Amino acid sequence: QIQLVESGGGSVLPGHSLTLSCEGSGFDFSSHAMNWFRQAPGKEREFVAVITGSSDSTTYAEAVKNRFVIFRDNTKNEVYLRMNNLTPDDTAVYYCKVEVAQKTTSGFRLFPYWGQGTPVTVSS
Repeated sequence: QIQLVESGGGSVLPGHSLTLSCEGSGFDFSSHAMNWFRQAPGKEREFVAVITGSSDSTTYAEAVKNRFVIFRDNTKNEVYLRMNNLTPDDTAVYYCKVEVAQKTTSGFRLFPYWGQGTPVTVSS
């Protein structure tokens, strides 16, 4: 079955960096765009970044642009999020997400799959 497993979260000081990892299995990893989302306490889950299957395109939320970098290693079925110059506003649980087309009785549909999340706390 399709699985996403995040790792790399932790507690860091403001201004420091952290790299998150997400390993995918059960689908053709290199053919799918991979996303990072985050959910801060008391807030809705929000988009952070996305990378295409071939790494030829990336998109970032304004809040993380020029600080975060999304990249992937298709030989390892992993996607990463390098987070630089972290601030307390980056405190959240970080999730990776993939959408996979699957056949239904009414044709193909995209189904979202999420990892369990990895928590990041930025505090002095």
